[in-house]
Amino acid sequence: MESRSLTDWLAHAGLRNMPLEEIVDGLGRRLNEAGLPVERMFVGMNTLHPMVRARSMIWDRARPEITHFEFSHAGIDVPTVRESPFEPMLRKGVDEQRRDLTDPAMVRGVPVFEELHAAGMTEWLGRIFPMGELVPLIDWAAEAEHAERLALVCSLTTGQPGGYSEADLAVLKQVLPVFAVAVKAITMRALGQGLLAAYLGDDPASRVFAGTVQRGEVQGVEAVLFYTDLRGFTAIADTTPGKELIALLDECFECMAAPVVRHGGEVLKFMGDGLLAAFAVRPAGRAEVCAAALDAATEALALIEALNGRRRAAGQQTAGLDLSLHIGAVQYGNVGTAARLDFTVIGPAVNEASRIEKLCEPLGQSLLVSQAFAEAATASRDRLVSLGRHKLRGVREETELFGLA
Repeated sequence: MESRSLTDWLAHAGLRNMPLEEIVDGLGRRLNEAGLPVERMFVGMNTLHPMVRARSMIWDRARPEITHFEFSHAGIDVPTVRESPFEPMLRKGVDEQRRDLTDPAMVRGVPVFEELHAAGMTEWLGRIFPMGELVPLIDWAAEAEHAERLALVCSLTTGQPGGYSEADLAVLKQVLPVFAVAVKAITMRALGQGLLAAYLGDDPASRVFAGTVQRGEVQGVEAVLFYTDLRGFTAIADTTPGKELIALLDECFECMAAPVVRHGGEVLKFMGDGLLAAFAVRPAGRAEVCAAALDAATEALALIEALNGRRRAAGQQTAGLDLSLHIGAVQYGNVGTAARLDFTVIGPAVNEASRIEKLCEPLGQSLLVSQAFAEAATASRDRLVSLGRHKLRGVREETELFGLA
């Protein structure tokens, strides 16, 4: 079997950022077409994502679709992971192992080996490719990830009588390191974009990866601004221990941000105990975008109320939510210094949204919307009621504000 064509294809796939699923599927099919029988491939990798600890996939020659798995940091310590044959390899710093699946003693006690044995498989080959040094991990499922501990794990299982031949193993020895390099090229890009999205948001992350990185490179857009702040948070912060305070903030932010994303908005930044989000206005779609933003706002308030109910029952601190909605023209893009840039929106509309939010408590409202928003929200006008005209700090003329009907 000629391995050169396979390694060339893998190198090309990595260079042109072929999706990981296509690389895995392409390798599995090409190995079989070349006479090296692989029934199943497993590919997994840990990440540096703040929410996702590891991702993996299984390619099966008999199935048309690749099966995907994802583990959160809290969900990594499960039997599926603990009982993986890779666990002792990672713990001991072993980068390659072969297992005879026809040997009952070798199979017993390892769930995946028992499953493969029952399916008639004969040999399992496991490889670990560290993306740095292969550091032996004492308790890899419990410890936080670090860049030097990133690793690709993969296994190839065959049902060929007698397992892999020496010729098969020679080919795999040539092909798998190139496969690992191709996967690293793809996953490190995805990992970087995932990290950017976690900290910047999906749209800013996409813009950064698309090359929109020059300072001052902004574009004018019309957007609904979603501005929030936790009521009474300063007093809470003065009396609440640090970890408890962060836990409260995280729970509140989840209540604020999840509805925004669910209804098509973009969380732009967290600001102390509040956040700024935006819903881009589509052509001829102002009423629909306003309705989506209003849905997100009412849902966020309901989630905060439910959270406070649970926290009160547990004897924990609670915080109210003040929220404003406004629509207007903003500048969206890169601002900052030569050494530190930020993707954000700026403009008078942002300032007005923040000043409207400051009136929530004096007016006894959890949600205030601007006159401009109420005029644009033609499909939701019956959900709003006028609260009269009010003075905004720094704005010369009074403006009409609205609350929920």
